[in-house]
Amino acid sequence: MPSKRPRGRPRHDDVLTPAEWRVVNFVRHGLSNGAIAKRRGISLDAVKFHVENAIAKLGLADRRALKQWPGAPRDSALRRAAKRTETQMMATSTGRLGPIGQISRSVLDIKKAEAWYGEVLGLRHLYTFGNLAFFDCGGTRLFLSAESDVAAPESILYFRVDDIAEKHAELVARGVEFKGAPHMIHRHADGTEEWMAFFVDPDGRPLALMSQAKPAT
Repeated sequence: MPSKRPRGRPRHDDVLTPAEWRVVNFVRHGLSNGAIAKRRGISLDAVKFHVENAIAKLGLADRRALKQWPGAPRDSALRRAAKRTETQMMATSTGRLGPIGQISRSVLDIKKAEAWYGEVLGLRHLYTFGNLAFFDCGGTRLFLSAESDVAAPESILYFRVDDIAEKHAELVARGVEFKGAPHMIHRHADGTEEWMAFFVDPDGRPLALMSQAKPAT
């Protein structure tokens, strides 16, 4: 006689479920529960449920602590890459930020901006996701976003680093104020993960670290 399938959701071999990880990454990105619900296409109550579950599972005090929690999914490419030996890390670490990998600008109309930057300026279009469009500027990525009715006055500079977790810890030790811990913002079709962490300069202007973690071949 076949055994009955256990009731409820299947167990996950990780500290958080996939749904909880997605919500936690949005929290660490600085989004409100309402904004997360809109992005994920789920109810506000579902977002609150995932946030509360994550805080409880991780033994954290509150949402602020969750925002600064530096964890990564067990199966993430970033976590596997971080398993290098201390000797390897010392050999590859320069103590400096890498080149600028991305610059962001807000726009009012993403379609109009996409046509202007691509067809008028002749920049190579990389990809578009809803209200987000990306172009190549000679190796530096231009990130356009239409998030509100008012274009932001400043751009964000994204510094490319090899190991975002290591660089984040190093800069925190130097007194840099991060808005949240490193978090995955996108996984490409080939499994490559995009990770970012946002911080501010002495005048409160935004900057960011960015890193790509490729899957094991």
